[in-house]
Amino acid sequence: MTMRRRFHLGSDTSGAAAAEMALILPLVLTMMFATFEGAWYLVCEHRVIKGVRDAARYAARLDRSQFTCPGNAFTGSTATIQNLARTGKLTGGNAQVPNWVNGDVTVTVSCATAIGGIYNSTGGNAPRVTVRTQFAYPSMMQALGFTQATVQIGAAAQSPVIGL
Repeated sequence: MTMRRRFHLGSDTSGAAAAEMALILPLVLTMMFATFEGAWYLVCEHRVIKGVRDAARYAARLDRSQFTCPGNAFTGSTATIQNLARTGKLTGGNAQVPNWVNGDVTVTVSCATAIGGIYNSTGGNAPRVTVRTQFAYPSMMQALGFTQATVQIGAAAQSPVIGL
């Protein structure tokens, strides 16, 4: 009878599935949340890159009189360019990425010299506009209490000013 009971206890698997689930669940949850976080990072990065490119293209089509070469100055409204980068709209709208503000977007002008063609009226100086941004990545895990904010999202786009 004792041998039978030992054999019966060794083949009992009623709690095996629960034990395996308890062992594998942390790994599965970690992989799942890492996948979600990675996908969210790529979405945010894509939105930032697209916004900066659109803003640089828009700024490049502004009237050339708003750009001073030499002098690397822009006399137009940077707020419109900043808002376009963040929201995709010239005025109003919501940021494409949470916590992205106009102050995170910079608009600078540089001048290339000895360029002919359409730039002859500006003394051969060709203005180039650069739109750049960098800010803290808004992690999805912040909602779960993970507040490590060392990851940055940044992008830059440059376009020659053609004007309209």
